[in-house]
Amino acid sequence: MAVQVTTKWLGDMRFESTNPSGHNLFIDAGEENGGKGEGYRPKALMLSGLAGCAGLDVASLIKKMKLKVDDFNIDIEANLTDEHPKHYDKIAMHFHFHGEDLNEKKLQKAVDLSVEKYCGVMEMFRQFSELKIETHFHKK
Repeated sequence: MAVQVTTKWLGDMRFESTNPSGHNLFIDAGEENGGKGEGYRPKALMLSGLAGCAGLDVASLIKKMKLKVDDFNIDIEANLTDEHPKHYDKIAMHFHFHGEDLNEKKLQKAVDLSVEKYCGVMEMFRQFSELKIETHFHKK
């Protein structure tokens, strides 16, 4: 399946990028790199893509498994190398689940399925990064 994205230069360090969903996003450098900070940073956008991919998987599995979850979020800490081309070499993903009646075993299975089987972005990151995945349960 082919996917097409078009990214158009808007001047200075700012770009607008299409998405197959029909929603566009803006990319810009920070002021320290000649931009105005009016858009997403490309490397951080990759981390958002990683969290979004895993999050969609887990949300789908929560629904299929009929689990009770009040809220969940994914925090990512990533180490950027010092040498060029700078890239993420170590990534820690923290899945946080909140609720009164959390089924920890099934939620962990949902995370594991995303990490090991479903999330294609995760598989791409495995090619260049060391991944550490942790799951945290916060009962109210």
